[in-house]
Amino acid sequence: MDAGPGRADLLVADGLDVATGTYLTPPRTLGEIADALRGTAAPPPDARRLRRRTRDDERHLGVAVGFDPQDLASVGWGLVTAPGLDPAVLAALEPLVARRRAQAGDRFRHLEVLPGESADELLLRYGALPHVVDPRLVPYYLLLVGGPSGLPFALQYQLGVVHAVGRLDLPRADAYAAYAASVLAAEDRDGAGPGERRRTVRVFGPRHDDDVPTDLSSRHLLAPLADELAATASAWSVASDTGDAATKAALVRVLSEPDGPDVLFTAGHGIGGPQATALGLGGALVCQDWPGPVRQAGPLTPTQYLAAADVVAGVPVRPRVVLAFACFGAGTPRWSDYPDAPGAAPLEIAPEPATAPLPARLLGHPDGGALAFVGHVDRTWSCSFLWRSTVAHVGAFSGALLGLLDGLRVGHALEVLTSRYAALATLLTDRIADAERLGRPFPDADLVALWTAVHDARGFVVLGDPAVRAAPPGAGGLLPR
Repeated sequence: MDAGPGRADLLVADGLDVATGTYLTPPRTLGEIADALRGTAAPPPDARRLRRRTRDDERHLGVAVGFDPQDLASVGWGLVTAPGLDPAVLAALEPLVARRRAQAGDRFRHLEVLPGESADELLLRYGALPHVVDPRLVPYYLLLVGGPSGLPFALQYQLGVVHAVGRLDLPRADAYAAYAASVLAAEDRDGAGPGERRRTVRVFGPRHDDDVPTDLSSRHLLAPLADELAATASAWSVASDTGDAATKAALVRVLSEPDGPDVLFTAGHGIGGPQATALGLGGALVCQDWPGPVRQAGPLTPTQYLAAADVVAGVPVRPRVVLAFACFGAGTPRWSDYPDAPGAAPLEIAPEPATAPLPARLLGHPDGGALAFVGHVDRTWSCSFLWRSTVAHVGAFSGALLGLLDGLRVGHALEVLTSRYAALATLLTDRIADAERLGRPFPDADLVALWTAVHDARGFVVLGDPAVRAAPPGAGGLLPR
């Protein structure tokens, strides 16, 4: 969410429409967005849990004191499924499940979600409460298996407030089997001892002409992030493909060549819109080949973005973990979190909710896939790294990445983003309550900034097993910051 040149009140969201070749969301004034939010900007449905987390749990994140989040025997691991899951999927995943069952011991669980059941109801049915995790009741690491029609995105958000949650939603049973084989092979290699090759993290992001979002993400997210990783993760090489170097051909190489990175972070536009969903292009990553909103004439073309079909067959996916800051990069809900106009009904943006095809292809690649994909459901806004469009803050992203580079399990490393969601949601809840009960002013700028930031932070999710690692424990060589 950012001001366009010369307009301090003009807000621009990321994301392109495949049918028009330009922005999914037209620029809006701050006042227009505030009008749309007035009367609808309620606290998030999990506000009480978020408040408890910020009050009771900031030091220890999701796990109660005395449990080790890196040891599955301590914190547990569980499957979460909905009724009707194809038995062939569970059979295909069994090698991974068997390993996690052996690692977690009596703290392994298989939880089945009833139709329409909330996270609170699910946890209570299994004897747990929606606060700091006691893994003796419900495991800290939870892998949702299946799509968002049976296991809604809202359930993933709610469980993710205190648990380390991932989702695996792949098109066929053989893709689940390939994913399980990739995870086991990576863990076996780690267990065999350190290799000689220096590990690499790469940041990738276009910077298009006349395009405010990618100008800001290039200058205020990618550049400072690369600098901080290079200064802090001494055991890793840090490389960049930004601006003119961030072409589709370069991204294909990064994903497929043997000397590609172990961890990849991308920032740029994702593709959305009804046609994108129908064509299987939701969340495809727009590269430097797009000329920008002024010079683009007509629909996007396949030469301008990386989609699932562009992932090279016959060779393994090189990165273990991919983090993509892009609209719809992880999935598209049926109803958008963001109001379209004052008094308007919720905006339907897809016939059904769906996880994105690109991460499914990366994770379920038959020749060896990625272990985890961290992305965004719905639109992304630059308030993820800019506060009030002026103050850059990349601490949540750098913290998550440094945790990954040092061998933290993915779900635990990403807790820093959940903490940001909790803090922002608590602040929004308090401001709304003060305005309603005490009549304290809640200016449009504050309302828009906080409400958008809360829902933006909530949308970051893990696809894949949250217990995987990008590197063996302690591999980062982290220096004091």
